[in-house]
Amino acid sequence: MFRRLILVSVLATATAVHAQLPEPVARALQAAGIPQDAMGAIVLRGGMPLVSHNPDRPMQPASTMKLVTTMVGLDQLGPVFKARTELRTSADVVNGVLQGDLYLRGGADPDFNEDVLVHMLEKLRTQGIRKIQGDLVLDRQLFQPARTDIGVAPFDESPEAYYNIIPDALLLNMNLLRVDMTSTGSKLKLGMLPQLERVTIESDMTLIDADCAKWEDGWKLPDYTRKGPKITVRLHGTFPRNCSKTTVINVLERNDYTERLFRSTWARLGGTFTGTAREAAPASASATRLLAEHVSRPLADVLRDINKPSDNGLARTLFLTLGSLEPDPVLGSRPIPAVRLASPLQMSPAVLPGDSLSSDAAAPAAPASAQSAQSALAATAAAPARSAMVPGGGEAIFPPAGSNPTAARAEYVIRAWMQRHGIDDTGLVLENGSGLSRTERVRPAQMAGLLQAAQKSLWMPEFLTSLPIAAVDGTMKRRLKDSPAAARARVKTGTLKNVVAIAGYVPDAHGELCVVVAMINHDLTGNGNGRKAIDALIDWVAQSQ
Repeated sequence: MFRRLILVSVLATATAVHAQLPEPVARALQAAGIPQDAMGAIVLRGGMPLVSHNPDRPMQPASTMKLVTTMVGLDQLGPVFKARTELRTSADVVNGVLQGDLYLRGGADPDFNEDVLVHMLEKLRTQGIRKIQGDLVLDRQLFQPARTDIGVAPFDESPEAYYNIIPDALLLNMNLLRVDMTSTGSKLKLGMLPQLERVTIESDMTLIDADCAKWEDGWKLPDYTRKGPKITVRLHGTFPRNCSKTTVINVLERNDYTERLFRSTWARLGGTFTGTAREAAPASASATRLLAEHVSRPLADVLRDINKPSDNGLARTLFLTLGSLEPDPVLGSRPIPAVRLASPLQMSPAVLPGDSLSSDAAAPAAPASAQSAQSALAATAAAPARSAMVPGGGEAIFPPAGSNPTAARAEYVIRAWMQRHGIDDTGLVLENGSGLSRTERVRPAQMAGLLQAAQKSLWMPEFLTSLPIAAVDGTMKRRLKDSPAAARARVKTGTLKNVVAIAGYVPDAHGELCVVVAMINHDLTGNGNGRKAIDALIDWVAQSQ
């Protein structure tokens, strides 16, 4: 409470003294016709404010929200946390024949791609298995509900795009098809990877005289048709003549994708599969043994793949991981114990996934400020539960379908983390932890508080190296090349239709690291207008004495 009062006092003083935006920022906003009231910004040096403009207004953060997910994830799970994917069975192997079902169990593995699947199936072949007589059972039960992508309205007009992928615990290769398109004056040649059994690609695209660099202008939403066991992916729209481009699309139903990639891979390895693929029922793999496994890269490595390119799918996966997994020194990760999943409101804010709870420890009440998370969790905790086995060999207790208990637990973890670090979570709105949302909100002061807490974390080096470097890499690669911030500032960017934002660290002219947060919510932020104002702030901080 004392730390929070200090922060409030500092910001109150800042509001009185530093409410005016730096002149270069104000000038850029005026040139774009964006009112200063549409911007929230805070700059802290040595804990003291240089700029504080609308610091307590809840604003759309766009992808800067990933800093909340990744910092809390790093602090809760640790830099060596690793997710798992497993192949399991309860059947015997007789004369090279697996006489029952093969379970493919998802553990929120960010690295689960076609190469990983090949290696896992090769392990089956080295164990002498050549034929699978049962079904392929797809176990996505770690997250509840298991499939949040079904029946969801598209976020925008490009649901097939990589940035719009909604993850589950068993998302193979991000469900992506890589499509190569090469045209001459009269023909369009198509290629598609990975190879999926009985899946082909066709096009009714019209070749036109147009700039190859602007090929996406003629792109229309692809789809697929099914005829018996065959699936045909179809591309629509127009495409420039004498042009060669590659894109990735998420268009197939993910059970089809997984089954057909499994079938083609298993066949190439000389295996035979006589069953079909189906979704796992809760607790259906409760008595199985491990046949093969894959363990992901450490979380510290994955964080760079989240923050530098601003990967929504990976960020959303980590957000849900906070509500379902904890670190394990041997396995890499394990499910949160059933007793804590069943009654998350009884957890101490200081005892969360990744922490230990002694048998004689009293559990204090949940954070009073986390009312929205409490409500969701209370509703699920009161409902009849069911059990399901999950990677690592534990049993998780899940509330009934129709709620979103995994996301509610993740939100609780984040709000409790903020409370422990003296950050008031009032006004914070969480949906998926990636910023690809029209409802998520954060106050600039909250984001600044998180960045200050990160500076004191044991894992500050890992967090800092995950951020884009101005004029060097990630989403900052082409920005601020002629600024003293180039190669020195490390900031996360965020962009939506009416939002531009940054949050991170900028050294001043003397090399002292400043916390910088800026968000603009306005219809005129497009065409680089909002970005110019925010870059002006970064440049101003880098030049400040």
